Amino acid sequence: MKAVLAYSGGLDTSVCVRLLQEKYSCEVVTVTVDVGISPEELKEAEEKAQRLGAEHFTVDAREEFAREYIFRAIKANALYEGYPLSTSLARPLIALKVVEVARKVGANALAHGATGKGNDQFRFEAVFRSRAPDLRIIAPVRELNLTRKESIAYAKEKGVPVPVNLDKPFSVDENLWGRSIEGGILEDPDTVPPEEIFQWTKLRAEKPQVVEVAFEGGVPVAIDGKAMGPVDLITKMNEVAGRHGVGRVDIVEDRILGLKARENYECPGAIALLTAHRQLEQLVLTRRELRFKESVDSAWGELIYQGLWTEPLRDDLDAFIDNTQARATGTVRLRLHNGSCHTIARSSPYALYSKELVSFDEKGLDQREVEGMLKYHALQAEMYERVKKKAR
Repeated sequence: MKAVLAYSGGLDTSVCVRLLQEKYSCEVVTVTVDVGISPEELKEAEEKAQRLGAEHFTVDAREEFAREYIFRAIKANALYEGYPLSTSLARPLIALKVVEVARKVGANALAHGATGKGNDQFRFEAVFRSRAPDLRIIAPVRELNLTRKESIAYAKEKGVPVPVNLDKPFSVDENLWGRSIEGGILEDPDTVPPEEIFQWTKLRAEKPQVVEVAFEGGVPVAIDGKAMGPVDLITKMNEVAGRHGVGRVDIVEDRILGLKARENYECPGAIALLTAHRQLEQLVLTRRELRFKESVDSAWGELIYQGLWTEPLRDDLDAFIDNTQARATGTVRLRLHNGSCHTIARSSPYALYSKELVSFDEKGLDQREVEGMLKYHALQAEMYERVKKKAR
């Protein structure tokens, strides 16, 4: 049997290569999908897979991830329980690329290294089952009920090179849109995260910096007047906002299974770009559009967190969101400093803001005409007070 494994080069997926070979008698093909991984890690993953006796594929999906996934997330202001989606946003794309390779090499099975306690099993298998229902799914860590300690011990026994040990058993996932760190002492929500786990965000005495982001059709196209492609723009914003410590998230979130889990994230570019985008929408969308879109955005984020990228509802929500973004063009200026990110100015040719009407120094609106509206603004409350008095 030939199995294609979604491969990161970390502990779980490296152990899975050997498990698939020894416990499942599989010929293993590994696939690492580049959604913003460092060149060093990509090379290391390839070399490690080959040392383990697997045929290896590296798929460059950075542009597709930025344009088709991150940009959709920006337009949808995508959050889950208050933080930007990063790991979950990349999983469907990785799974789709794994399926493509499986078809290419004539595989019989699809495999992943997710545990039975986490979210990734749902995210990978939602795509596997909807796009390749004819292929067997193998999840060695879950099926063999392995703990992290057991996986580390197995790796040492079988000579599988892994980047973690029992002293620092952190599990790290990184892509263009964010970086997650979990495991080890971080599993205790009462433990302060050591500074060493953070790589993208630095808390130091930087002077405040103002950054201008330009949007067209709801997606960012330039920083400080310089036009950039999606990958370069997101990378640049990660660097700029990260220098000011923007984007650290420490949260106890609700996993799909219902377990509460302590998670740490670094998402400087995501926090900055989402902050700017929301303020631009506030300027160009009507009050009713904004209120309804809040519920649409929330539903979109929930689908992504659960890995339901192939769910038809996502396409339906995207249709509405895309329609609202036709006017989301303009610029937003952000002030970055000491871990904070605040909007300080915004402009758009489609702004629904009128200085003439709102200014206390202008007569653009005849104040006397409002009185008729005021008479009926609280009509039912007024009637209720009358009824209440009669009931006494």
